[in-house]
Amino acid sequence: MTPGDLLAFDREHLWHPYTSMTDPAPTRLVTGASGSRITIDGVGPVVDGMASWWSAVHGYRHPVLDEAVRRQLDRMAHVMFGGLTHQPAVELAQRLIDLAPDGLDRVFLADSGSVSIEVAMKMALQYQRGAGRPGRTRFLTVRGGYHGDTFDCMSVCDPDGGMHAMWSGVLPEQVFGERPPRSSADVDAWAAGFRALAAEHADRLAGLVVEPLLQGAGGMHPYPAECLTVFREVADEHGLVLVFDEIATGFGRTGTMFAAEAADVAPDVLCVGKALTGGYLSLAAALCTSEVARGLSRSDSGVLMHGPTFMGNPLACAVASASLDLLSTGDWAADVRRINTGLQALHGIDAVDVRVLGAVGVVQLDRAIDVAKATEAGLAEGVWLRPFRDLIYTMPAYVCTDDDIAAICAGIAAAAEVG
Repeated sequence: MTPGDLLAFDREHLWHPYTSMTDPAPTRLVTGASGSRITIDGVGPVVDGMASWWSAVHGYRHPVLDEAVRRQLDRMAHVMFGGLTHQPAVELAQRLIDLAPDGLDRVFLADSGSVSIEVAMKMALQYQRGAGRPGRTRFLTVRGGYHGDTFDCMSVCDPDGGMHAMWSGVLPEQVFGERPPRSSADVDAWAAGFRALAAEHADRLAGLVVEPLLQGAGGMHPYPAECLTVFREVADEHGLVLVFDEIATGFGRTGTMFAAEAADVAPDVLCVGKALTGGYLSLAAALCTSEVARGLSRSDSGVLMHGPTFMGNPLACAVASASLDLLSTGDWAADVRRINTGLQALHGIDAVDVRVLGAVGVVQLDRAIDVAKATEAGLAEGVWLRPFRDLIYTMPAYVCTDDDIAAICAGIAAAAEVG
C-alpha cells in the first residue's frame, strides 16, 4: 500500500483518540523513529515534543531497550500470570519497590495506566470492606484531574470541564474538592476548605485519588508540594486509602523520581505507567503497602478481584526493567534540569500563562486552539506538537539536545501565533 492508500484506509476504518469516525481529524503517517525524532511521510524527521504522550523518555530505538526486547523474544513473548510467574516480572517488581517511596512493597502489574487506577480504586474499596466499612464506596478527589478513560477512572476526572462530562448521571458520583492553588500563599485557605469537605463526607469515603504536583490532561496545572502533605493528613485522619496517580509524573518528569518525593510523602497506593517501559510497550503498575494488602484480604472475597489477560507480560516487563536501569545508572536529573532551563524560553511567548515544571512546558492562550493550524505551524519549525483546548505544551524525551529544546520552543511559539 502506498502512503496515500494507508491514510485513506485509516481515515475510513480506524478510530484515533478522541476523534469522530464519521468526520475524522487529519492524521499523518509515521514511517520511522530514532532518538528524539519521528519521521513523518512528506515532512521528514521532526523533534517529538510529546515523547509519544510522555512515555518515550529515552527516545526511540534506544539500543539498550531494543536489546532487552530481542533477548526476551528468544525466551518467550508471553505467558499467563495466573498460577505462573517468570523472571522479568519478579525483577521488575524488585526494581519498582527499590525506587518507590518507602512502604510500597506489593506490586500489581496492570496492562495500562487506566487499568492501574481501576485496580487502585478496587484496592481501596476492598480495604474498606475488610475493615468492616462496606458503606464507604465513594472517592474524594479534586477538580481539574484526569485519571484515564475506563469507567471508574472517568468518575474521578473533572466532572465539569473534563473530557468525561457527558457521562454525568451514569458514572458513580464522587466528592470533588477545589483544585489545588498555584501559589504556596494560597495553600492554607484551600486546605481549610478541603479538610472541611473531607470531614463532611468521611463516613462514605473509601479513598483519596490525586495526581501529585501536576495535573496532566485535565489542564497541565502545577501546584505546591505542601498540598501533598495535606492529602496525606486528610487520608490519615479519616481512614482513607491515599492513591497517587503518577502515571504522567513518575520516573523523573517533574524533577524527582516520583512527584511524591517533593514533599517527602508516601501514598498507600502508587500508580505508574507511561514512561515505565520507555514507551516501548503498554504496561503499568499499582504498588501498595502491606497494610492495604492485608486489609483487602480481609474483604468478602479474600483476594484482589482483578486479573488482566496480559498481566505481567514478559516482553513489557523485560523492557521496563531495562528502562528503569537506564534511569538508575544515568543522570536523568541533570537532563531534566537542562531541559527545564531550555524551556524557560517559553516565557517570552505572548500568552495568558506560561508554566514550566521539570521537563514540562505549557503555554496557555486566551482561546481554544485550532489544532490543525497549530500542528502545521509546529511542523514548519521541525516539531511535532499535539495541543488541546487552550494549551500548547511539551513533555519531551530526556535525551533531547539543547538544539531540540530550542526547536520545540520555536515550534510552540509558532503554534501560539497561528493557533
